[in-house]
Amino acid sequence: MDQTAFLLGFAIMSLASLAIYATGKKTPPSGHHTLLHSSVPFIAATAYLAMAFGIGTLLKVDGSAVYVARYLDWSVTTPILLAGLVLLAFHEQGRTGEVGGHLTAIIVLDVLMIVTGLVSALAGPPLIKWVWYAWSCVAFLSVLYLLWGPLRAKAVERGAALGGAYNKNLAFLTVIWFLYPIVFLVGPEGLKIISDPASVWAILIMDVLAKVVYAFYAASNLEKALAQHADSRGDRW
Repeated sequence: MDQTAFLLGFAIMSLASLAIYATGKKTPPSGHHTLLHSSVPFIAATAYLAMAFGIGTLLKVDGSAVYVARYLDWSVTTPILLAGLVLLAFHEQGRTGEVGGHLTAIIVLDVLMIVTGLVSALAGPPLIKWVWYAWSCVAFLSVLYLLWGPLRAKAVERGAALGGAYNKNLAFLTVIWFLYPIVFLVGPEGLKIISDPASVWAILIMDVLAKVVYAFYAASNLEKALAQHADSRGDRW
């Protein structure tokens, strides 16, 4: 595998982490979102550096590569992104148990989705591979149900401004996240329709969209929503 994509990913994610933190709000009520979103590309940069050095890369008997570092990255970064959405949905309201319950459920399902995806990638027999792939998709759909169902309802309760910001952020992530199982399906870990380099470059682009572009997009939506929310209440943060 040409290491160019991995080194480029490391460079983009490293610089993006600094940029997100430098330009983001540091004080309440949105300071915690800056911390969350700046940590995501930093973790991704670590994974791309590992893949550039071949650390955690497993070669299967059919010659295809499984990048374990990528799955470790996703198992940490996607829960952080989900935590940002959950916190936006409740926006400093809601009982501790209610917020904690939603966070726990959605993160457990998300990590289960990543782990079962890795099992599918490592599996040899086709039947076993596709059973685990299907189970990973079930976990993914469960995550989407929580995001678009009960959590979206909570966000709407916060008002039109915050509900709108939640809907925009969620729609952006949903579209990007739907591409990952598709690339897995047609890539070397699945049906082998596209080559390993093509898969790596595709995932790099999706990672940049989901971890970098989304961070700036979400921050912009949040700041606008907070301003509108404050105006509607007749106060300022």
